[in-house]
Amino acid sequence: MHLFDELDIRGLTLRNRIVVSPMCQYSSTDGFATDWHLVHLGSRAVGGASLVFTEAAAVTPEGRISPQDLGIYKDEHIENLARIARFIREQGAIPGIQLAHAGRKGSTVRPWEGSGTIPVSKGGWTPVAPSPVPFGEGYATPEMLGVNQIQEILKAYVNAARRACQAGFGVIEIHSAHGYLLHEFLSPLSNFRADSYGGPWENRIRFLCEVVSAVRSVWPKSAPLFLRISATDWLEGGWDLEQSIRLAQLVAGLGVDLIDCSSGGLAPGARIPMQAGYQVSFAEEIRREAGIMTGAVGLITTAALADSIVREGKADVVLLAREFLRQPYWPLRVASDLGFPASWPAQYLRAAPEGTPQREALSLAELKHCMSEHHGIPEA
Repeated sequence: MHLFDELDIRGLTLRNRIVVSPMCQYSSTDGFATDWHLVHLGSRAVGGASLVFTEAAAVTPEGRISPQDLGIYKDEHIENLARIARFIREQGAIPGIQLAHAGRKGSTVRPWEGSGTIPVSKGGWTPVAPSPVPFGEGYATPEMLGVNQIQEILKAYVNAARRACQAGFGVIEIHSAHGYLLHEFLSPLSNFRADSYGGPWENRIRFLCEVVSAVRSVWPKSAPLFLRISATDWLEGGWDLEQSIRLAQLVAGLGVDLIDCSSGGLAPGARIPMQAGYQVSFAEEIRREAGIMTGAVGLITTAALADSIVREGKADVVLLAREFLRQPYWPLRVASDLGFPASWPAQYLRAAPEGTPQREALSLAELKHCMSEHHGIPEA
C-alpha cells in the first residue's frame, strides 16, 4: 500500500490517497460559491488529487464562521456548487463537501481583516452554542440552544445533505472539530448543559450521532460519509483521544466510513506541539483501535512523509491543506519523486518530467507533425 494506490470506499474509487483538505476561503456573498471557488478547487483536481473538499459549507446562515463563508443552506446555492462538482469530476477527481455549523465561533471577522465578533449592527448575528460561554476574549457570548433549536439545526443538516447530492458531490464530511458547534457539544469544556445533550459522555455525543444518522439516511448508500474530529482539545479535562476512539467505534456502526483526524481549536489557550505530522499518531491509533479508515492531516508537506504514513498503515489517506495552497499540482510533481506514474492533463504534458510515457508519446507526435507541416515530410 502506498500513496498512489487506489482506494475503494463504498461505491467510489479514489485514484490515489491524496486528499485536498477543506480550507476556508472567506470569498462568498450570502453563501454562494464564486468563480474563485471554481478555480481554487478545480486547479487542485487538475493537479492530481483524488478527492477535493470544499471549505466548510454552513448548513444555516448563522452557521457561517464569517459573513463571507460558503453556504449550502438554500436551494439557490446548488447551481454554483454543481458547476464546481462537475468540473472536478471531469478532471478525474471526486468532489467532496464539508457540512458545518460554526456555533459560538460564528459571526467573526475573516482573518485578514482582524479578529473577534462582528456585531449585529455591522452585519453580524448572535452566535449559538450548547452553553452560553464565549470562545475567548473579544468573542460574543453565544445564545444557548434550546432543544427545539437543536432539532431545527438537525433538519438543516439533512436538507444540506440533500442539496449536496443534487449538486453532484460524491463525499460528505461532517465537521465536528476545531471548536465549532458539534465539537462544542462533545467537549466538557464547552458543554455545561444539564439536559439530555449535556453531562455524561453519552449525552455529549448525542447531537453528533443524531446528525450522522440523519445525514446517512438521506445520503446515497453508495456514497462515503466522512467525519472530521478534533482527537484532543490539548487541554486538561477536555475531549481526548480515548473519547475519540470510543466515538469512532460508535459512529462506524452509524455509517461513517472514515475519521478525518485533526485536533484542537476549542479554546485559544491550548498548547499544541506544532511540527510535521504532529497529528498522525491520532489517525494511527483510531484506525487500529476502532477498526475504521482514517485520514491524517496537519503539516504534511513532503512526499516522503505522506507516503510513509500510508505505507506504514498509519492512515488510509493523507489530507493536505497549506501545501496545496503553495503547490496546487503537488501530486503530479511528487509522483515522479516517488517513482510512480502520474496522469498528467493532456494540456500540461509539455511540462511533465522527462520519461513520463504520456510526454514521450506527445513529443514524438509533435516532432512528426512539425516535420510534416514545415518540411513536407509525410506523417507515419
